[in-house]
Amino acid sequence: MINTQEILEWLSAFAVVISGALAGHFAYEGMNAVQWAGAVTAVLGSVTLAVALRTWPAKAKARGQRLKD
Repeated sequence: MINTQEILEWLSAFAVVISGALAGHFAYEGMNAVQWAGAVTAVLGSVTLAVALRTWPAKAKARGQRLKD
């Protein structure tokens, strides 16, 4: 059964791919410096979200296990 965590991980990976593809597409068409900064921010933000979703629960589980011991 697919749980909420797996769905969020797939959606965050999809956000990384889409933001990277859109940034690449518009970069090919030509962007100014402000648009480049926005594209870089969007890609880094989606990567940050993906990493946070994959690492944050693991640390919370480890802390919970440490508190039980």
